[in-house]
Amino acid sequence: MSASAGSRRGAVGLGRLLVRQLAAENRAFWRNPAAAFFTFAFPLVFMVILNLVFIDVPGALRFYTPALVAFAIVNAGFTTLAMSITIARDEGILKRVRGTPLPPLVYLVARVVHSSLLGLLLAGIVALFGALAFGVPLPLERLPLLVLSLLVGAASFCALGLAVSGLIPSAAAAPAVVNAIALPLLFISNTFVRIEDGILVSVGGLFPIRPFSDLLQALWDPGRAGPVEIADLAFVAAWGIAGLVIALRTFSWEPRA
Repeated sequence: MSASAGSRRGAVGLGRLLVRQLAAENRAFWRNPAAAFFTFAFPLVFMVILNLVFIDVPGALRFYTPALVAFAIVNAGFTTLAMSITIARDEGILKRVRGTPLPPLVYLVARVVHSSLLGLLLAGIVALFGALAFGVPLPLERLPLLVLSLLVGAASFCALGLAVSGLIPSAAAAPAVVNAIALPLLFISNTFVRIEDGILVSVGGLFPIRPFSDLLQALWDPGRAGPVEIADLAFVAAWGIAGLVIALRTFSWEPRA
């Protein structure tokens, strides 16, 4: 057997392992109804509440659909993944995985892909809900850039979730640490509250949520287009690469508690 044939067979084998592990992650997620419910319910609940509160504010309906699509990606990729990986680490699940024939990298890739797919599914539900319930049109004419933006955002926030999981000291601290990072940034990043000027615009722009939310706002607004979107997308991707580098240095398979 040639080396190239052996490499192809190895790649096919890893691909099959990844698909099987991805299916296992999906079954585990849907067998936890509470986690599934809150993952999908939060963005929709926030959308209804915020739209009703600001219903008389011009442009609020168009603002909150892309804003909460951004929140859906952040919630599924960063918040949920960081907490679930930390809990799995301290419960010894990650350590046991390393003792199985499954390559550790395949396991992590499956977790990241599953979280990304959940984020994409949730983003689609939020966008469709905004269109049906509040009449916010879908940006179908800019669908390729929208799909690319969601893919890059999902991958980047998953990488950041892995990075943060390596810095969390214990599973008990995971919700506090993750929410202490995510919630303030969501409030100053054009997600829950529209912020168009002042120092919070500059502060929020240093982190990836604000550029990601602004990017989606531009995609939903037919009057906005151009290189700013690409710059925002590149900025989010750069944060994702930085998160991956940090995760490679800080990620731990061993329980810390």
